[in-house]
Amino acid sequence: MTVAGVGEFGLIDRVTARLAHGEKCLLGPGDDAAVVVAPDRRVVASTDVLVEGRHFRRDWSSARDVGHRAAAANLADIAAMGATPTALLVALCMPADLETAWAEGLADGLGAEAATVGASVVGGDMSASPTLTIAVTALGDLGGRDPVVRSGARPGDVVALAGRIGWAAAGLTVLSRGFRTPRLLVEAYRRPEVPYPAGPHAARLGATAMIDISDGLLADLGHVAAASGVGIDVRRDAFEVPGQMRDAAQALGVDPYSWILAGGDDHALAATFPPAVALPAPWRPIGRVVPGAGVTVDGTGYDGPPGWDHFR
Repeated sequence: MTVAGVGEFGLIDRVTARLAHGEKCLLGPGDDAAVVVAPDRRVVASTDVLVEGRHFRRDWSSARDVGHRAAAANLADIAAMGATPTALLVALCMPADLETAWAEGLADGLGAEAATVGASVVGGDMSASPTLTIAVTALGDLGGRDPVVRSGARPGDVVALAGRIGWAAAGLTVLSRGFRTPRLLVEAYRRPEVPYPAGPHAARLGATAMIDISDGLLADLGHVAAASGVGIDVRRDAFEVPGQMRDAAQALGVDPYSWILAGGDDHALAATFPPAVALPAPWRPIGRVVPGAGVTVDGTGYDGPPGWDHFR
């Protein structure tokens, strides 16, 4: 059965019936707008878009996988502000011959990923389009704290990371070469494991700046450096190459550190902390904030693209 067969409102009924609503959603789909609690009286908001052929391929990932990825990309941005995600709004543009089962699987993935942080999919929109496109807006609550922005890093701060890095990029390379193993790497690309609680945790620890690593560690740290007017130096020896990643890199003729330092889509969180802060797990030091500008690795410039750029 295709979406053309059930029609717009039939598909909306099928999709919304699959979505559970948590306590932060006071009014879900069915009216002109949803109502979400905002106890802080401030709402953190972020949006992201996934386009088939650019961000995902249906022959590489299931609909549920794509739903997890679409939700994670937005929920991670909320966590990177030091906030707790509360809700997702989803706009789905799709060809009329798309199977309804695919749209339902997407809804399952979106809802399941949101549920991991107590958030809900509370509404959205649908439209016909020749290109399958998923646009997600995430909302979050600061819990009375100030947001952790990109512009607060100061020389002497410790740069720390929470979450996996390089795994999704390795999985993407494996898939791009026509393989499906190592499965651990491929699954990391299909469904990122985001350390959502680490964002609000960093805010409580006194993080001075924070960012979601979506385009590559060096590229995203470059945004922090530029916003803060500082330099950042990353230590290569702070990263251990896991065995399966090392083996895959050797088989594919790739430097594994290109995945770790410049690969995206893991949605790890990077933050800067005053040097006096004792960093508990999952945070681990990976470098320092220094006077100057830009990002270096072991004190020298990185030879290669620092991350993903849609228009490069």
